[in-house]
Amino acid sequence: MAVISKPKTGVPFTLEHFKGWAWDLVLDTDERWELEPFQEDFVRDVFGGFRISWLVVPEGNGKTTLLAGLALYHCEFTRNAYVAVAASTRDQAEWIYRQAEAFVSNSERDGEFRCLEGYRRIRFDRTGSRIQVFAADDRSGDGAIATLYMLDELHRHKNLALYRTWSGKLRKRDGQLLAISTAGEVGSEFEEERSRFRQTAETVEIEGARTRAVKPHAVLHDWAVSETADIEDLEAVAAANPFSGITLEDLEQKRELPGMTPSHWARFTCNRASRSESAAINEAEWHGAATQDRIPEGQQIWLGLDLGWVYDTTALVPLWIRDPEYRLLGPARILEPPRDGNQLDAHLVEKALLETHARNPLHTVVMDMTNGEQLSQWIQEEIGARVIDRKQTNSLAVLDYARFMEALREGWLHHSGDPGLTSHALNAIAVVLPGGDTKFYRPKDSRTVNQTLSRLRVIDALIAAAMVHSTAAAELEVAQPMMAFV
Repeated sequence: MAVISKPKTGVPFTLEHFKGWAWDLVLDTDERWELEPFQEDFVRDVFGGFRISWLVVPEGNGKTTLLAGLALYHCEFTRNAYVAVAASTRDQAEWIYRQAEAFVSNSERDGEFRCLEGYRRIRFDRTGSRIQVFAADDRSGDGAIATLYMLDELHRHKNLALYRTWSGKLRKRDGQLLAISTAGEVGSEFEEERSRFRQTAETVEIEGARTRAVKPHAVLHDWAVSETADIEDLEAVAAANPFSGITLEDLEQKRELPGMTPSHWARFTCNRASRSESAAINEAEWHGAATQDRIPEGQQIWLGLDLGWVYDTTALVPLWIRDPEYRLLGPARILEPPRDGNQLDAHLVEKALLETHARNPLHTVVMDMTNGEQLSQWIQEEIGARVIDRKQTNSLAVLDYARFMEALREGWLHHSGDPGLTSHALNAIAVVLPGGDTKFYRPKDSRTVNQTLSRLRVIDALIAAAMVHSTAAAELEVAQPMMAFV
């Protein structure tokens, strides 16, 4: 690691100042610590004011080192700082403490930072600040009120209870929370939260193996082998491991290690555990179809309506077809039933229909009229729209899937990027039927999934979108030859 000149220092809590400060820290290799570009991107967002920042990268990419460095920096430049660091177990807590202690010792800063090994505590008396490393399983960190919270290897925590507890305390001292991890087990609470973060983000940037998802007060940096790539393609795997010290030769040797199973390789080296292998729509193709365009106000539209009165949600999805090669799905309206044994109030569905119709007149509503005949009649009488009854049989579901995926992959189908439709679309898995055909399907809930997480698995807006698109596409296929003849 060769650096010619020391980075310039500036005002504390800027990337440039942190880089200059980090230059004075010495690693176990006796080299000065130089930030990697992907670490710089993360630190820039941390200092940019996000209350919660996630970094999810494969093992061996310097996560613990970065966490230790940020903890020490915060301590040195924040008066009366309290940095609470939680690892999953006592052993993991020892690792994070040792990394911070090594920085202090190797950099000959023992006189400034005081390392109290027995307490897993580091003090910086000049600012009256300290770092305290906890093991999440000893429950000693629940009462911490810190200026900076850090969660190391969040995927190894038994659950997200401490994450949620600490997230709720951020405003008490205008604090921040950093969560650093590798992929977890499929279906785990961590992976559900990781998926939800991306699905509900306001903006999502995907560049190769890197995803940056942004919410109003939170940001996620996620490095993983794309779902469209082969986890045995070492070039693709290398792209998902941004640390410069990881080479193709290193990866090849690691892949050949005795006992290296495909699942371990996929999870810890490819960071691939957040989505099922049978995911119907991968994130790259879905986000690639997002557009800033909106359905022009006043334009007549199709509407897909999927009804769920007691448990499933009710979803309304508008569709505007400008021309055969530009089909735009508008923001979904998703109504949740009480889930207390009572039905969703039908008047709420009628209200949503009227509000949609007020902006864009409905000329056709596509719905399964089973348990919805009265609503169908109301739509025809009150709104004056045509209603097409589309039963959710396997044969029609197969057709809906085929037309939807064709239009998405051909670049004809676009969407507004709203979180509701995005979440439902990315929840769906592809199920292959006995005859070899495929349809969208909702993942089955395991017995350990609680009601809140279960709600994240719904795909009703996607079903509504697929139904209305398939029906409209069928009419397009009939109309196009006639138009060409004329």
